[in-house]
Amino acid sequence: MTETYIDPDRERFAGFKALPRDGVIHMLNLVKLNEVATYEDGTTTTGAEVYAAYGRESSPIFEALGGPIVWSGSFDFTLIGPQNEDWDNCFIAEYPSAEAFIGMIRNPDYQKAVRHRQAAVKTSRLIRTRPRDPGKGFG
Repeated sequence: MTETYIDPDRERFAGFKALPRDGVIHMLNLVKLNEVATYEDGTTTTGAEVYAAYGRESSPIFEALGGPIVWSGSFDFTLIGPQNEDWDNCFIAEYPSAEAFIGMIRNPDYQKAVRHRQAAVKTSRLIRTRPRDPGKGFG
C-alpha cells in the first residue's frame, strides 16, 4: 500500500455533507493497522491495542446515536481489486442518518477518542452506502 487514508480531507467531507442527511446510512469500514502505533508524544504500542482503545472510547458515543454494527467479518482474500490491499478490520456501521454521523464526528468526546484511531491506522477506506431491501439477484 503506497497511499495512506486515515482522515477525510475537507473536500471529501464537504462532499459527504452535501449528500442527503436523512434516512439510515451504512458506513463500510476497511482498516489496516500499524504494527507499531505511535502517539504524538512518542508513546508506542501495537496498532491493535490502540485501535481497541479507540473502540472502547468511541463505542458509547456510537451506541448513544442508536448505531449498531450490522456486519463484521475477517478479511481473507481479494479476488477482484488491488492485490496489495489487505485489512485487519472489516465492518459495516449503521447510523440513523448522515446527520447522526456528522454529530458523532463533532462530539468533543469522540474527538478525544479519535487520537487512538489516528495512531493505530496505517490506511483505511470508509464508504458511505444506503441500505436497500435485498433481492434475489446481484443488482
